[in-house]
Amino acid sequence: MKIDGSCHCGAITYEAELEPEAVGICHCTDCQALSASAFRTIGLVKAGAFRLLTGAPKIYVKTGDSGNRREQAFCDNCGSGIYAASVGDDPKAHNIRMGTVCQRAQFPPRFQVWCRSAQPWLPSIDTPKKSDKQ
Repeated sequence: MKIDGSCHCGAITYEAELEPEAVGICHCTDCQALSASAFRTIGLVKAGAFRLLTGAPKIYVKTGDSGNRREQAFCDNCGSGIYAASVGDDPKAHNIRMGTVCQRAQFPPRFQVWCRSAQPWLPSIDTPKKSDKQ
C-alpha cells in the first residue's frame, strides 16, 4: 500500500510502499530510549520502496548488541524519528517510525519483537506473533 508521512514540523516528508503485515512493535531498550516511550511501532519497508520528498534528516549511527550499525534518522528541527536503516548506500530497507505515517490508523501491529525487554506495567498487546528477541 502506498503511504506518505512527515515529521511533526513538516520539514521532512516521504512516501513509501508498506505491506500491512510488516507493521509491528519493538520493545528493545534502544527503541525505548530513542522514542522516549515504552516501545516503538515500526513499519518494515523493503529496499527501494522508501523515498524522501523534502528535507534531509539528521543521522545518528547506533551500534546494536549484535554489532550491526544502524542509522537513526530524525528531524533536526522538531526531533521526530523518521526511520532506521543499515549504514551504507541505497537501496536499503527502512524501518519507518509509524507515528510519522499519515495512514497509521490503517496499520494495526501484526507482530512484536524484543518482548523480553517489554515494560512489565504495559497492558497486554495482542498480536499474532511475539518474539523474545529479534
